[in-house]
Amino acid sequence: MELKGSRVIAAPRAAVWQALNDPDVLGACIPGCQELTGSPEDGFAATVVQKVGPVKATFKGEVTLEDVVEGESYRIVGEGKGGAAGFAKGAAAVKLTELSDTETQLDYDVEAKVGGKLAQLGSRIIDGFAKSMADKFFDNFKRVVEGPGGDEPGPEEMLEADPEKKRSWLSRITG
Repeated sequence: MELKGSRVIAAPRAAVWQALNDPDVLGACIPGCQELTGSPEDGFAATVVQKVGPVKATFKGEVTLEDVVEGESYRIVGEGKGGAAGFAKGAAAVKLTELSDTETQLDYDVEAKVGGKLAQLGSRIIDGFAKSMADKFFDNFKRVVEGPGGDEPGPEEMLEADPEKKRSWLSRITG
């Protein structure tokens, strides 16, 4: 499976690069991440809990960075094993382009393969899950790098702006 995409982040390229290499930032952005340790030089180890269709698994994996062009691009290569659920492995090319002093475009190109029970779910479920994970990660990453005060409101601000969203589904139906 292949995924391509980009995000414009309201931050200087150096700040985006620094965040891409910070295990705390990456761990906070990866959906279901329980733990992320390591460094860009030595690689990262991660524990991620995810549910793909009916299969829920804890994946333990390792990620290394290759073809690093400081402040501009790198290739992430990794593999995760989820026990009986199977495995996932792949690579992602990440490139930063400075649009201005305060805006950076992040482009990504991901290739991934799955095996075991995960592969039995079918390509539509896997592809949809992978796209959803990538979207969540890069949306989270953009939000963390831009910090509070970005263009998009957080969940609390959205609820305060629309009291209807605070009400439960049952109270909306029954009035």
